[in-house]
Amino acid sequence: MNPKRILVVGAGHVGLYAALRLSKKLSSREAEVIVVDPQPHMTYQPFLPEASGGNISPRHAVVPLRRELRRCTVVAGAVTRIDHERRTATIQPIVGPTREIAYDHVVVAPGSVSRTLPIPGLHEQGIGFKTIGEAIYLRNHVLELLDVAAATTDPEVRRRALTFVFVGGGYAGIEALAEMEDMARHALKYYPELKASDMRWVLVEATQRVLPEVDRDMGAYTVQQLLKRDMDVRLDTRLESCVDGVVKLSDGGTFSSDTIVWTAGVKPSPMLDATDFPRDDRRRVTCLPTLQVVDGDRVIEGAWSAGDCAAVPDLTKPPGNYCSPSAQHAVRQAQRMADNIVAVIRGREPIDYKHKHAGSVASLGLHKGVAQVYGIKMTGWPAWFMHRTYHMSRIPSFNRKVRVVVDWTLAFFLKREVVALGQLHDPREDFAEASRK
Repeated sequence: MNPKRILVVGAGHVGLYAALRLSKKLSSREAEVIVVDPQPHMTYQPFLPEASGGNISPRHAVVPLRRELRRCTVVAGAVTRIDHERRTATIQPIVGPTREIAYDHVVVAPGSVSRTLPIPGLHEQGIGFKTIGEAIYLRNHVLELLDVAAATTDPEVRRRALTFVFVGGGYAGIEALAEMEDMARHALKYYPELKASDMRWVLVEATQRVLPEVDRDMGAYTVQQLLKRDMDVRLDTRLESCVDGVVKLSDGGTFSSDTIVWTAGVKPSPMLDATDFPRDDRRRVTCLPTLQVVDGDRVIEGAWSAGDCAAVPDLTKPPGNYCSPSAQHAVRQAQRMADNIVAVIRGREPIDYKHKHAGSVASLGLHKGVAQVYGIKMTGWPAWFMHRTYHMSRIPSFNRKVRVVVDWTLAFFLKREVVALGQLHDPREDFAEASRK
């Protein structure tokens, strides 16, 4: 029997977990697993706020693909087209000409990208918070602005530098805002020229609540905690313009800021536009509960999808509901999908994915958090501890679990690192300037 070739497109939560499970359950005589991703690592996104805040090393928030997927073939490149009718994918390696890879089964899991709106100035001024690079850039950016504010004698320059705007009140926005404010407040110990009241932290949310994944009382508690920290929370408010850093809000507010962080949701990866798979009105790949791609009533044999880019029916809710784009669903879908691919290869029927959302946990900075798990609600230190415990248990590999725990343990005894390494973003600048002379 010739081994089947399984092509995994994307190495996020779905791609990594699916490839890992497939490589463990299938022998080399049964299947070959090929993973394609432009990055050499999987980013554990729930740890981005902790990495940005300096609680863990940025390297420990990512999982090296080649270390974890030793029984898989890892291709560093981007999938530029999938022609499922021919069962081939076109790959653009990091360097060199494109190549085609034929497959028997394909796992379509390129994930999602930031969902932006045509707001004037957002393209030029906005900062995302979805990759490890964006998280570390934001950290360095905030710390550098503290230096700018401390050095200047111009009150307007200082006011602009110390105004930080976060757009989007979901988990990403709330955690990023809370961790960065916590870090900046700690850093002020080393800036005698500045005081906490000089900083202005603004949250802009288009709806009337934050953290829509939890009950309203938990969202209200979160807002109260942010207000206690003197943050400016603007609910039912939209960002209308930020040209040249001049922020204009729908409630009439206008002020200048050098930091505009966009965390207002995600959308399926645009890579899906270069495929022949069916999509729904939100541009997600349409799937059955078995994670098989479906076109109307027709199952597309050999095509599978899950995670942020897939419309997977939620069988724990009334018909017409779909699984939310969360890591909780993505990991479990990946495992069920891998098991179903194994079943199909071995001549068995696939099984439906069904998982009732367990709840959510969120950090609001060091020793602060909210949690709602299986109907149990917690706040403060217990919620923060549950947040850390849960995500430590979910990050892949024993290696990363140990490193994260060591980071946290050292943080109990050593002060938080608050140094900016802005030169990382343009390391050749000094050499280029010297070489001109």
